[in-house]
Amino acid sequence: MEKHLETLMYASRWLMAPIYLGLSLVLIALGIKFFQEIFHLLPNILQTKEADLILVVLSMIDIALVGGLIVMVMFSGYENFVSRLDIDESAEKLNWLGKVDSGSLKNKVAASIVAISSIHLLKVFMDTPNIDNDKIMWYLLIHITFVLSAFVMGYLDKLTKEKV
Repeated sequence: MEKHLETLMYASRWLMAPIYLGLSLVLIALGIKFFQEIFHLLPNILQTKEADLILVVLSMIDIALVGGLIVMVMFSGYENFVSRLDIDESAEKLNWLGKVDSGSLKNKVAASIVAISSIHLLKVFMDTPNIDNDKIMWYLLIHITFVLSAFVMGYLDKLTKEKV
């Protein structure tokens, strides 16, 4: 009975595969939004103020960072929790595949969230005349929380690796 239960539990990891595949659909949605921004920007580029252009570019960088985060979570999560990706070495294999364990994935996700939050905060600072001071304060506090959380997670990871 125990052997069957353990086999079933181990096989249940495949329930994560459709979730990781679903993340690729989110990538498609991000790609559509990215190009939607470009198509809105280009016809009006000569009338666009520099500050507005910078805000659009920051939004596009934000989308790119989120896309990279999704790819990282999708591939390393699949490799860590479901199955190894059998990709031919001569193909365009990402050099970090198979090297990101769940601990380093956690740290990379935290660093990515801080970077995304930083871009968002920069967009807020670029648009301060149109944003209430209370909202700016909350954006700043949330960003500081992300930074401190990432720092603490990295520090704890370092402590646990030193003890091993």
